[in-house]
Amino acid sequence: MNTKGKDLTKEPPRSPKTRVGGYTILGRTIDKCRALLWGNIGEYHFDCPLDNMLFGFKGVKGDDFKAFVETGANDEEIAKWLNHNGIPKGEKEKQAWNEEVMKVNFYHNPEKREWYVEQLKPLGLDPKTTPLFDWLETDDKVSYKKAA
Repeated sequence: MNTKGKDLTKEPPRSPKTRVGGYTILGRTIDKCRALLWGNIGEYHFDCPLDNMLFGFKGVKGDDFKAFVETGANDEEIAKWLNHNGIPKGEKEKQAWNEEVMKVNFYHNPEKREWYVEQLKPLGLDPKTTPLFDWLETDDKVSYKKAA
């Protein structure tokens, strides 16, 4: 793998559903972090609320994660770093967390509902039934089709 990563001005990061080291979100977080470090993050954000779902679960800080990614570590090394830092998690805990975050839907959060509805409306997605990860995947596809 090219440790400089993807140019997010030309292609989207990995889907949040893509697991690296057994963690959803991690592949996408790595792609955004590398893009930030190499100056090609485009419209994406690193250490955002999505990344912080993972960082919060593991009890690590975005700055510490970024410092390790900056060493040139590959995906496997980053996953090992995540396993050995922060709060120790067993495989059952990881699996339960993965299943939980796959179902996250901001429509069910009164503080985020209006914002979520506005994000999904232009894409023709039903906010009541569209989980966060499905919205992100659809938004990535639509955004990069427009740019092409």
